[in-house]
Amino acid sequence: MSVRDSILAKIRSNNLTELPLPEIPFFNDGRTDLLARYKTVLTSIGGTPRELAEAETLEDLIREVYPDAERIASSVPLAGIPLVTISDETDKATLEAMDVAILKGEFAVAENAAIWVPEANMLNRALPFISQHLVLLVEKDKLVLNMHEAYEHIDTESLSYGVFIAGPSKTADIEQSLVIGAHGARSLVVVFL
Repeated sequence: MSVRDSILAKIRSNNLTELPLPEIPFFNDGRTDLLARYKTVLTSIGGTPRELAEAETLEDLIREVYPDAERIASSVPLAGIPLVTISDETDKATLEAMDVAILKGEFAVAENAAIWVPEANMLNRALPFISQHLVLLVEKDKLVLNMHEAYEHIDTESLSYGVFIAGPSKTADIEQSLVIGAHGARSLVVVFL
């Protein structure tokens, strides 16, 4: 018997009993106003939270925040705003030239201001990261406390791809010079519907 076979035989003969995975406790710090907490965290990481004012439309908000934007892509219809059509086949140059991408998030996480965006809502996997500015839409009642709760809301069986997005792109060098927008969107506006 070779040394290799001897080692493999010892491994096979070692009958380990399977143990169940430990129960993960639900970490709740007692806070109940998830929207206020989300807004505080988002602001602290460089994002901008917005709620539509009474009688204000999403189109009004987009025109107000991005008055000079010429190339806008959106996963939701926007009346009166010309949109660039984006798909999986869209070339890199078109994606790179995008001023604003408006995408629907499935839910938001209060503890870190992340929003879950599945591939089906992205139009193109690169769009949230290559556009100059990013607007994520999320319903107010789709807030969860933390990442433990967030993962319970993701259907991993049917999911092919999705990302949590929090804040605009940020990087810093060893001298601690913060640069926003170096590796992705220069700004993030989260609109609560």
